[in-house]
This record gives sequence, structure tokens and C-alpha cells, in this order.
Amino acid sequence: MSKPVKILSIDGGGIRGMIPAVVLAGLEQRTGKRVADMFDLIAGTSTGGILALALTKPDGGGRPQYQAEDVVRLYEREGRRIFHRSGWRTVAALATLAEEKFPSSGIEGVLEDYFGETRLKDAATDVIITSYEIERRFPFFFKSRNARIKPGYDFAMKHVARATSAAPTFFEPCKLETDGPEDYYALVDGGLYANNPAMCGLVEAMTCWPQATEFLVVSLGTGEQLERLAYDKVKGWGLAHWAKPVLEIVFDAVSSTVDYQLRQIVPSTHYFRFQTRLPCGSESMDDASPENLRGLKLQGEALVRERHGDLAKLAAML
Repeated sequence: MSKPVKILSIDGGGIRGMIPAVVLAGLEQRTGKRVADMFDLIAGTSTGGILALALTKPDGGGRPQYQAEDVVRLYEREGRRIFHRSGWRTVAALATLAEEKFPSSGIEGVLEDYFGETRLKDAATDVIITSYEIERRFPFFFKSRNARIKPGYDFAMKHVARATSAAPTFFEPCKLETDGPEDYYALVDGGLYANNPAMCGLVEAMTCWPQATEFLVVSLGTGEQLERLAYDKVKGWGLAHWAKPVLEIVFDAVSSTVDYQLRQIVPSTHYFRFQTRLPCGSESMDDASPENLRGLKLQGEALVRERHGDLAKLAAML
């Protein structure tokens, strides 16, 4: 019997990417392998896209440069740099509701430091990273396999990471210059349609390995929110109140829907979804305070303990 094609999928969720990073660190400890060596394809959205790219970024010898534990430290060390704005920008955003919440300089500086000039085509294992083109109105997929055969689709990893994580209301869209017939792409966070990109990953794998008869899908969430939006509280809300909650609702709903779909079509022995519920106060995607980062890390560690049996079973399959 042939081996299954192994797919890893990582949800979006901003700073809550700490949770899947901790889970992946636990998986690396159990297998003694790097994430890029365990899977045939890695799908990522937003913070999950950054994780996917970081874990497949090659070093000078073509091996994965970063371990999952390195990405845990990335959140710890760089979270405040990514989600930082000056007092002036805070006042301007509150006064006009016309400013994105954070300047792009912070996240772009971090991505420059971690990815440099590494190209998408050089990924240590295949990746598919989601984004959305707002001028042409279509889902945009960054695929390493396309980057290897079509130079016009080979972008710098730092630009791919910036595009997939350009969440509306948080960061301005990414203007990605091209060498092809299109002069540029205007891109925002892929979470608008694929915050859980596991189905995108499965379809991509079925396309790349058409003869395969088995697929192993590992899907990592960034935490489910428990905060209830009471009808009496929200019934009179307008645009100003709904702007942030509606984005979070879209992200959560998309993630849950894809989980449901995969449970129907992939055998339970070959589908693993690792997700946790977030306590009130830790659901924000941009709270990079030391206290919240510590709490998210503990949430990830608790998930590893609670699902130790599934992680052991998965490690054996990988």
C-alpha cells in the first residue's frame, strides 16, 4: 500500500499563531524531524502563512533554517514590533476610523529580518499560501511549485508573508510589484475566504499527486473564541462597532466550516484537527503584551498535553 500524501494546514489568527507554533514544536520533539521533513505540502493563511514559510525557509545548504521553537521565540520577541503604533496613530485612527490599526513598517521589518531575499521557489517543501486580490477580485494562491516553473510567480518569501497577513483594519493592503503582464497585485489577508486553508491544501495535493489514493491532513487552529455577542448588545450596532467583530466572525466561521467539511470526506484515521478554546481576554489577534503571549504559550502547551495520544499516533505516522 502506498504512503499517504501528508498535508499540514495552519490557520490564521494574528498573534495567536503562538498556539500552533507550540504544537509543532511538540511534534518536532516527538519525531526528531523538522516540520518541512514530515509533510509533502504545507498550507498557511495569515499568521499560518508566515509559519509555513518560516518552517520551509532553507538555510545555505537547502535544509530548513528554522525549527518550530524558533518561531515560538519569533512571536515572543517580535510580537510587540509587529503590533505597535505610535500615540499619534492611535488618536488618528480613533478620530477618523479611516486609518489601518498598525503601520506596515513593523511587520515588514520583522519579515525582512527573518526571510531576507529568500524566494518562494526555494521552499524546503511545497507550500500554498492564501491571499486575496482586491482590484481584480479573486483568491490569490502563492504556490512554490508554480514559482519553480514560472519566474513571474516567484516572489520573495517576505512579500508573500506580508500579503497573506494584510488583515483589513489591521494593516494596509500589500502592493506586490510583478515582472509579468500585470504591473502589480493588490493583496489582503487570505483569511477572508480561507482562514482555515486545509481544504485548499487537500485540493492542491489532489492536483499535484493525481495518482494518490490516501491523504493525511493535519490542521492546526489558533483558538476558538468564547465571547458571546448578545443580541440586545449588538442589535443597534453600526459600521464602527461591527468593523472588528465581523472580521473575527468571518475568520471563525470559515475555520469551523472547513473542519466540518473535512470530517465528512477524510477518514477519521487520517484527519487530525488540533484546536483549543480561548479564555476571555486572550481572543484578540493583536494583543502582543508579555502577559497575553505567556497565556497563549500555556494554551498551546495545555493542548499538547491534552492531545498527547493523538500527537503520539500522528508522530508514528510521520
